[in-house]
Amino acid sequence: MEKDNIERKTFSLLNQDAIPKDADCILIHAPSTDISQEEKDLLAKYVSSGGKLMVMAGPTKDGTLKNLYSLLSDYGVSASDGVVVEGSRDHYAFQMPYIMLPNLQSHKITDSLLDGKYRVIAPIAQGLTVGSTNSGSVKKLLTTSDDAFSKTAGYNIETYEKEDGDVDGPFALAVSVEAKSGGSIIWISSSKFLDEQFNAFSSGANLNFTMNALASLLGDREAVSIRSKPLNYNYLTINDSTASLIKTVMIGILPLAFAAMGIAVVVDRRKKRNEQS
Repeated sequence: MEKDNIERKTFSLLNQDAIPKDADCILIHAPSTDISQEEKDLLAKYVSSGGKLMVMAGPTKDGTLKNLYSLLSDYGVSASDGVVVEGSRDHYAFQMPYIMLPNLQSHKITDSLLDGKYRVIAPIAQGLTVGSTNSGSVKKLLTTSDDAFSKTAGYNIETYEKEDGDVDGPFALAVSVEAKSGGSIIWISSSKFLDEQFNAFSSGANLNFTMNALASLLGDREAVSIRSKPLNYNYLTINDSTASLIKTVMIGILPLAFAAMGIAVVVDRRKKRNEQS
């Protein structure tokens, strides 16, 4: 934020009766507990009055943050209970279906990432369903595959297979809301989206996505770009389907190919010796 000339101040709605007037944007990052109804009303009024809000909040061990997520319901977006699990091996990494590689949808926030062929990582996320609304417009930024579903067991998942009661996808994992009043919301349904390890595994794509989103809320169009890449990003993150293919090639096909070549060489040498004798 400092490199993008964004000044950051921390405040709590618990000890204030109103949103600070000098706040160009409010960022709520990885809350572990829900907000109160009074706090929800303050934030809803702030957005309806033209304010800018960015939220990065996923499921918690206690379930869904009902009051916080009700901010989205005002704009026709609902959250499924539980943790989203990917059914498509092309859309998750590290053999963990809840560490997802979502699809990037074209938007001013994501276009530079699409051009650079980057992929973000969305770990432990909540599924968002976009419905109709008369309060503004909603754009999906990150989406799962059609095979994704939400495990209502949440953090108590015992199997990655779909069970009775689980909710069918597909889902959005990040949305952009433009209210008719001029207010805006960008919502990422994963609290761990900016964790250092996942940002590193995405080669900085998670951080670039977040900063592009923040810059778009603040109105700084020039900041919506691919930023300088730190030298400590040395990871190549691939989906589970590609990882399985590489394992098959390296462990199965290549050894068999070398064995076949060796057998062919031995047979050819013996044949030449027999011909010479």
